[in-house]
Amino acid sequence: SAGDRPGEPGTPEFVAAYNAALASRKVRTGATLGTLISQFKAASEFTTKAEKTRKDYLRYIAMIEDEFGDMPIEALSDPEVRGEFKDWRDQFTATPRKADMAWTVLARILSVAKDRGRIPVNPCEKGGRLYEADRAEIIWTADHIKAFNAVASAELRFALLLALWTGQRQGDLLKLTWAAYDGTHIRLRQSKRKKRVLLPVGAPLKAALDRAQAA
Repeated sequence: SAGDRPGEPGTPEFVAAYNAALASRKVRTGATLGTLISQFKAASEFTTKAEKTRKDYLRYIAMIEDEFGDMPIEALSDPEVRGEFKDWRDQFTATPRKADMAWTVLARILSVAKDRGRIPVNPCEKGGRLYEADRAEIIWTADHIKAFNAVASAELRFALLLALWTGQRQGDLLKLTWAAYDGTHIRLRQSKRKKRVLLPVGAPLKAALDRAQAA
């Protein structure tokens, strides 16, 4: 209204003055990625981690700070900065797990900053990982099983048979008691997924279980 004073809360002048002051404050602070790193190290998302995890993070944090510590946070909104971060990560492609950990730590720093309203976007969201475990080498072939059974004790042969016919984790199988076997099925609770499963017992495993139970 005509009676409003310039700069009074609620007036267009006040909003304009506030936005100008906020923009000026951002310039004066000169916040950088190094600032976000310092804030991350003080945040509960980092301080509550296990000591070993913190030590692992700190190794990569030092690398990130050395490379990007002076990057203005405004640059994080530039679409090209993701490519710059990936170029840095690609220095470690000879050791994919190291490259992935470097990316993971950088992404986590920026995720916490975004969650706390310090940056509008996280350029390291989604993707960025290089390492994919190749599990082919840990699959037992018929030749592997034959070679193992040729030298293993009866107890180990039985353990292998149980693992092959149930497909369950070693820790869960070690906890099994005879009460879990009813002659046709094995009942167990998976420790990882906390899920109860009912496993049908194939003929070779049933024969081995029945022999062992009768012994």
